[in-house]
Amino acid sequence: MAALDYAMTRLSRRRKYMKNNKICLIASLALGVGASAAMAQDVTLRVADSLPVGHYIAENLLKPFVEDVEENTSGAVGIEYFPAQQLGKAKDMLSLTQTGVADIGYIGASYLADKLPLSSVAQLPGTFDSSCEGTMAYWELAKPGGVLDEVEYAPEGLRALMVLALPPYQLFSAKELTGIESISGQKIRTSGGSQALAMTKLGGVPVQMSAPEAREALSRGTVDAIVFPYGSIFPYDLAPHLKTATQGLNLGSFVTAYMISQSKYDSLSPDVQQALTEAGERATRHACAVIDDLVEGDKQKISDAGVRFVTLPDADVTEIRNSLESVGVEWAAELDSRGKPGTVVMKAFMNELN
Repeated sequence: MAALDYAMTRLSRRRKYMKNNKICLIASLALGVGASAAMAQDVTLRVADSLPVGHYIAENLLKPFVEDVEENTSGAVGIEYFPAQQLGKAKDMLSLTQTGVADIGYIGASYLADKLPLSSVAQLPGTFDSSCEGTMAYWELAKPGGVLDEVEYAPEGLRALMVLALPPYQLFSAKELTGIESISGQKIRTSGGSQALAMTKLGGVPVQMSAPEAREALSRGTVDAIVFPYGSIFPYDLAPHLKTATQGLNLGSFVTAYMISQSKYDSLSPDVQQALTEAGERATRHACAVIDDLVEGDKQKISDAGVRFVTLPDADVTEIRNSLESVGVEWAAELDSRGKPGTVVMKAFMNELN
């Protein structure tokens, strides 16, 4: 059964299921006596992302959101879901959402550094130790009224519905990792931004690309290594192309959000707006907690698949941490020089973490 048919199980009246390289979840219901007039007309929202079918972000962030919205609108709002870059690549999700091709789009900050550079604040290395720690701090900045909403999303006509910061990234390599010297010269896939700066400081050669491109790049030798979280190795089928991986490091993160255009949001009834807003915050809190719980199990699966985890020498770990300490300051200063409030946003994020 295709991914996200879980949302179908909670549709209480009429169901409609279609499968043709997309998953369509549409509830078309007549509301009972006493229901708000604003909810009396069905709404179908198109959601697009670049995630492979069954990816843990969709399972733990989007799935609860869909179920929550359906339940709290009595089935009057349905979701037509387009996973796996069916409507466009990761870098296209912003424009697809702004133009209405997708009503809700999966927005990865690093893939859109030219448009959303400040959002990468939650990707800085060494700033938080768990998904929920980073997610909830990021949410305070990204939600309507937060500093990122005001300086970055609203000017782009966007509104964040739910967000997620992944657990700290590690380095996975097709080569042997023995210490900091073994990182030098490796071509390392990053999502860009502060990740690229961090890998440069460690002697690596950053190569920016989206997660769906990583498998082919590793298999062809276009890159030697990737900066990734444990949970994303299997969804992108990367284990067969990897030999060793670090553990215990904090090489940054990746932040994403499912966003709706403000114009689309404004076109919805107040009841639907409230349902989307409340479901998004609940899904945000749920997803980070589940993903934190999955970390150790994901790591064990990777080990079972033949990837050897390496504990770098203490002196190297200290050197890595010292090298990465300046990434945030440099990231902020570069944005400040472009007229973007990098330092303001970084301080706001750090305040939320403390």
